[in-house]
Amino acid sequence: MFSRILTSALFAGAAAGLFAAMLQLVFVQPVLLHAELYESGEFVHFGAEAVSAHPDLPSIDLMRDGLSIIFTMLTYTGYALVMVALMAMAEGQGHTINGRTGLLWGMAGFIAFHFAPGLTLAPEVPGVAAADVGARQIWWTGTVASAAVAMWLIAFARSWMLWGVAAVLLLAPHIIGAPEPDVFTGPVPTEIGALFAARAFGVGMAAWVLVGCFAGYFWNTEGARAEA
Repeated sequence: MFSRILTSALFAGAAAGLFAAMLQLVFVQPVLLHAELYESGEFVHFGAEAVSAHPDLPSIDLMRDGLSIIFTMLTYTGYALVMVALMAMAEGQGHTINGRTGLLWGMAGFIAFHFAPGLTLAPEVPGVAAADVGARQIWWTGTVASAAVAMWLIAFARSWMLWGVAAVLLLAPHIIGAPEPDVFTGPVPTEIGALFAARAFGVGMAAWVLVGCFAGYFWNTEGARAEA
């Protein structure tokens, strides 16, 4: 069982992480590099002169981009390990696990790890005002944990009471509220911040769907191979 979980997670995480890294390099990294031009003071928002919305960004850095790809693959391999272990538990309870059902698992992972915390603590570009890192990490961890439990209850619970608990778990962190800065500062235009948040959500959703599909597919394939 452990070998099956490990093998499925490694293949699923590496494949999904590679796709996620490519999407980040194409869609997210240019927005970050653009924001850094304002953070460094090279560009000034609403300054005396108009600033181009399409500047020349730094060229490809093989070391930086290569490390980014490797760490993204490692990160999603970790996510896949958790997901495949939960899939094993679900299959033990009689639920079907394959590439198609894995898509739903991926969407649940996206909601738990990206959408739920991002709904109140939005993805941030460099240079914007932010609350204490420690306080934000605590709130983020609690929100992810409560959303993950809520997703499990929504999927596998069989009573209205537990579904109600799931709704409370989803709402509670946002009613409490995420840590916010005392004042708003930052040189980055709001248009760049909005684009970054939108693309971070989009890439995150695509990556999690891929993790779920790959995890379900490889879990099912490894199971069939073990039976044969």
